[in-house]
Amino acid sequence: MNVRRVRAIWVRLLQQFRHDRRTLVLLFVAPLVILGLLDLLLRGGSSKPIVDLVNLDQGPAGSVIAQSLEHGGLLDLRGTSLDAARSDLEHGRATAYLLFPADFSAQAAGQGVIAPQVELEGSQPGNSGTVLQALALAIQGAASTFAPPGSRVPRLDLQVHYLYGGAGLDTLDYFGAAFIGLVVFFLVFVVTSVSFLRERSQGTLERLMASPLRRGEIVLGYMLGFGTLALVQSVEVLLFCLYVLKIHNSGSVLLIFLVAILMAISAVNLGIFLSMFARTEFQAVQFIPLVIVPQMLLSGVVFPVNSEPGWLQYVSNVLPLTYAVNGLRDVMIKGADLTWGSVQLDVAVVAGFTILLVVAASATLRRRVA
Repeated sequence: MNVRRVRAIWVRLLQQFRHDRRTLVLLFVAPLVILGLLDLLLRGGSSKPIVDLVNLDQGPAGSVIAQSLEHGGLLDLRGTSLDAARSDLEHGRATAYLLFPADFSAQAAGQGVIAPQVELEGSQPGNSGTVLQALALAIQGAASTFAPPGSRVPRLDLQVHYLYGGAGLDTLDYFGAAFIGLVVFFLVFVVTSVSFLRERSQGTLERLMASPLRRGEIVLGYMLGFGTLALVQSVEVLLFCLYVLKIHNSGSVLLIFLVAILMAISAVNLGIFLSMFARTEFQAVQFIPLVIVPQMLLSGVVFPVNSEPGWLQYVSNVLPLTYAVNGLRDVMIKGADLTWGSVQLDVAVVAGFTILLVVAASATLRRRVA
């Protein structure tokens, strides 16, 4: 083995990477950004599930458990009326409401039964689990304080109801809606960015630019070509999820498809736009950890947006994937339709983002080809 020849290869590679800024960013900046976001999402979130408390009980049991919940620090507890609590739940202003009926203390003392009623919004399983855990801990810590001396600690008869979803839904049912949009968005972006870059490197795009075709026509033509493939892929993914995996769906299949295809077309245009800033297929793929992964973390696919630090929620609220995920979840879990204002907003934002990317790709096309 010739050490000098090995050293020459080693030095050449290091010099090559030293002049490749995109690769250096991918190696040394992207990991810090991704791990930093994970730290903020897992440790930095300050918001707690908002829970309305409707205490109709005139005895000590309801007050003792309410105080125990406040001291537990897991919930943002707010006292209100039953009508207001129901309204908060329906409009997404609360994760749940707890109802202590008028005979709550009497049942605990006389019948030895603690029977609070819990109504969960249900679309975010993580928040629902936190509410139930906090209530169980509060009752466990407070039950002995209002039990008669010498008697048994009252047993818990927790009555849980769901506005959306339910105990019969598994993890894939809750996250399947988000994964449909994510899979379509990710794969379409990769295929489009690499394929469009190949068109440039082979000179096909340059020959089209020399023809009478306008830049907008070229971008629109490529968008329709890649969009057709995205359309077929969206149909395949949707049918597989709904009828093979049997992911729970309470809404219109056509509306799910509308949101999914808008997300696919958005990914097509994002791939066309970003590929204009790359010279090789490897550089095009480098946009995945820089552009796609942060959106996956911040769009609410895994971590609810309302659990993020306040300033990070502003970032999430400008990402198109956030609105696609919200729209798909509203349709599939809540049974929403186009009359819902939130769904109209989600569809409008994704469509607007798509149009914006078409304009951006058309504006930068000549500069990047020339």
